This record gives sequence, structure tokens and C-alpha cells, in this order.
Amino acid sequence: MTRVLRLRNAEGAAQAALPVLSVAEFRDAVLRAVAAGARVAALFGEPSDAGEVRLVAVLAHGEEASLALVATRAAGRWPALTPECPQVHAFEREVAEQCGLALVGHPWPKPLRAPEATGFFRIDGEEVHEVAVGPVHAGVIEPGHFRFQCHGEEVLHLEIALGYQHRGVERALVGGPDKRSVHHAETLAGDTSIGHAIAYCQTIEALAGCRVPPRAEALRAVALELERLANHTGDLGALAGDVGYLPTAAFCGRLRGEFLGMTALVCGSRFGRGLVRPGGVGFDVEDARIGTLLERLDAAEREVRDAVGLLWEEPSVQSRFEDTGRLDRATSEALGVVGLAARACGLERDVRSEFPSGLYRFAHIPVATWHTGDVFARAYLRWLEIERSVEFVREQLRTLPPGPTRAPRAPLAPDGVAVALVEGWRGEICHVALTDGCGRFARYKVVDPSFHNWMGLAMALRGQEISDFPLCNKSFNLSYCGHDL
Repeated sequence: MTRVLRLRNAEGAAQAALPVLSVAEFRDAVLRAVAAGARVAALFGEPSDAGEVRLVAVLAHGEEASLALVATRAAGRWPALTPECPQVHAFEREVAEQCGLALVGHPWPKPLRAPEATGFFRIDGEEVHEVAVGPVHAGVIEPGHFRFQCHGEEVLHLEIALGYQHRGVERALVGGPDKRSVHHAETLAGDTSIGHAIAYCQTIEALAGCRVPPRAEALRAVALELERLANHTGDLGALAGDVGYLPTAAFCGRLRGEFLGMTALVCGSRFGRGLVRPGGVGFDVEDARIGTLLERLDAAEREVRDAVGLLWEEPSVQSRFEDTGRLDRATSEALGVVGLAARACGLERDVRSEFPSGLYRFAHIPVATWHTGDVFARAYLRWLEIERSVEFVREQLRTLPPGPTRAPRAPLAPDGVAVALVEGWRGEICHVALTDGCGRFARYKVVDPSFHNWMGLAMALRGQEISDFPLCNKSFNLSYCGHDL
């Protein structure tokens, strides 16, 4: 049996327990795990002064609720796993770009975050033409380039090029944790401040042996679900706007602000900045504010139900949503798609259920899935998750446990490793921290759910009319900045 380091979610261990396999053993371990149903949650490299690269893979076994870590060392060339395991295609391109390894056998080994360095994939043929969109877009939006190969209106292939920002957040976290580290975590993807802050804090707590008080765990979970509610509501409004259905678009645009306002009522920030901190939370709520939150939650639920209900009753909306941007289950599974996009294809992928941590170890949210994998599925699942999250938040606020909201800080274990998975509103967030001999971050790896899902969007566009791209894009609603780390 291949040696691996087994961890539970939000658990730490000594790096000495992380087995360093031969390249052949490492490849075999990854391929066997994926064939058995595991997913590659993270795959990253650490260059050394000796010219070698230590590669580390985090394999998520949902049925066992466990994470398996394996490592290997490579130099110069790397025999790509992608032909046999497509879900690592972006990870391997990233490793090659960051660590200087030459990918052998990778079908598309261009740099992941330097799209200007190489050309784009092209399809030649009579009447085949290219449409280039971005990286500069109309409105306030981050840069990203979309290159369509089309025959008439039909999209034959879409290549998505990101990385124009070169943010360097992972590099900035090395040497931490310090006063700025948590702020970097909160802004990894601005619309997922709570999700990334919880993942960051859980790695800190795992390495420090810190136990978060129950009241703080409950407040974190409430904030995470409020973040989900705000974004799902806003997305349903945006989807309605993309098909010109203004009643839902107008109402949901406003109602998104209601959920953001509830987060602000808890901590003073609409995006939850300052709430989640190592050891617990930075703010508490007294009974009067809990009562106000419950009243506002009930009012927002009624209004969202009315506004979103209009979508399911309007035939013209359904005709645009159904069979548009379909991603089948097999493709989703092969690409390692996560979160809502995977659940829309019938895959029960939800960290809250598969790898529960924090309050989710004791308070369960039923996993909602759909089977059609189209825009309708991704829209309708948002509504189902809104219903479940509202009920969850209501229950937690009514039964908030007493006690402290923060545990004392402790130093991080030297030469340690910790992994934290959190189900953000887009899907699985993965943070991996490795410390040096002084207990400082030697390597910090972040995998936003968008990293897994951009290729899913590209595949969903195949065979579609190019005019459906804005609707398909919004139904995934992936993050540029979550990718450009």
C-alpha cells in the first residue's frame, strides 16, 4: 500500500510524517486515488536551493471524510499526469510556471498566468472565425480574456486566459502569520471574505492546537451562510437581467444588499471584514441584535421567495435557461468541478457534508443537487440553497450557545503542515500551510473553487451560440482574482 499522510479537515501534523515518494510512486498514488473516487484538492510545488522541486498533492476522499497528502521530488522535467487525470491540468501548468519544470506529455503546457507569453489554440477551417473578448471589459470588472473559435454562431472551442493581475498573495503570506496575513486572506476573493478567512484561520488553529469556542463556531457559520445568501440572491438577479427579465433582476439586486446588511449588523462590514479571526471571532452579538437579525432574515426570505418565484413561472425565462450551457456529469467529474456547478450535474460535492468542520460537525445542511447541468440547474440550485441556508441561520441564531468568542493565541508548530477545506458559496476552498523550523509560513497554498471550475465553463460553451456566453458565464459566476493569486 502506498504511504500517505492521512488528515481530517482542519487538522495539522508534522511535515516529517509527509511521505516523500518516488515520482513513479507519486503518480501511481494520485491516479489510483482519483480512480477510486477521490479528487485532487491541491497540487503545488516548492522549489529548493538545490534545484529540486518538492511536489505536494492533497487528495480529498469524500466518502471517508479524509485527506491524503503525498509528496515527491522532481528536477528539470515532469511527466504530466493530465493525459490520465484531466483535473490536474491547471495545477501542472501552474507548477511548471512557478517552479520551472518542463511538462512532458501535457496537452496544453502554456503558462497559466502569463497568457501574453504564448499564442492561443486555433481551429482552422472554412468559415471558422475567432472572437476575442477582453482582457479589458466594459464596466468595473477584473481582467480576463476569452478567445472563441466559432463556426457561424456556434462555439467550437473557448480558451480562457487569466492571470493578468499577478497579485502575489501566496508569496505575501510566506513568512507569516503577521498583522497583514488575515487581511490578505479576507481579500483573496473579495466576495468570499468569510469563506477564505475561515479557511485561513482553521489552518492557523490546526497548527497552534487551538480549540475555537462553540459560540464563535456558530457565529462563523452564520456569517458563512449569510455570505452564501447574499451572493446566490445577487446571482439570481443577474441571471434574470441577462435574459431581460427585469422584475427579478431589480428585486434581487436590492435583496442582496439586505443580506450584506445583516453581516454588517454583526461586525460593521458588509463583506464580513474583521469578523473571523484566529481563535474565534472579533465581534459578538447581544440578544437585541439577534432579534433584529431574525426579523430582517424573515422579511428578506419572504421577499426573495416572491422575487425568485417569478423566474420559475415565466416561460420565456425557462426557455432561455433550459438546455443552455449544459455540462454533463462525466465531464464535470473528470475535470474535478466543485461546488454548485458540480451539484448541478448531480454530484454531491459539498465540504459541509463530506468534510465537516467547525459547527458543521454538529449542525447539518442537506445537500441539494440537480441533474441537468444547464443554466436552469445552476439557477434553481441557488434557490434551493437559499432555502436551506435561511433555515440554518435562523436555527443557529435562536440557539446561539453562551460563552467566550475567542480562544487565546498560541505559536504555530514548527515544521508542520495543515489543510483546511471550507464550502464557500462557489464551492470548495482549500488552504494548505507548511511552516518552517521557526513556526512561520514556508509555503502557503490557496485553491479557490474558481481554479477548478473555469474549464467547466469552457466545456459548457461547446456547441452553444456565442450569444449565450454572458448567461453561461453568469451561471458559473467564477472569480478572476480568486484565480490570480
